[in-house]
Amino acid sequence: MESKRKLIHFRNYYWDFFNSLTDKVKDKIDYVLILVTMADKIPKKFFDQMVGYDGLFEIRIEYESNIYRIFCCFDEGNIVVLFNGFQKKTQKKPKKEIEKALRIKQEYFEYKRKGNKK
Repeated sequence: MESKRKLIHFRNYYWDFFNSLTDKVKDKIDYVLILVTMADKIPKKFFDQMVGYDGLFEIRIEYESNIYRIFCCFDEGNIVVLFNGFQKKTQKKPKKEIEKALRIKQEYFEYKRKGNKK
């Protein structure tokens, strides 16, 4: 099966989050990320656009009774750039995490604009 999308990680934001998790949660995240790269159409249950946040998306992971989110964006059509992640503990959208993701997104495109690849 051919990959539909490529995942990249900008700096260590994603890895700092991922490495703080248990192996079982990491396995579930890996499963969802494979789905993101391989599925023709990613189910909304796992991937959705953040309305009103300028091209920001969230990857959604549920494991047991815990909910995790990873912010990302698209670049060059089929590249998914992973930013920060967090464990969601309330129904509200976490403003601090969204603002952080928007800063990272801006940092990524500025870095790329200056001629850097990743």
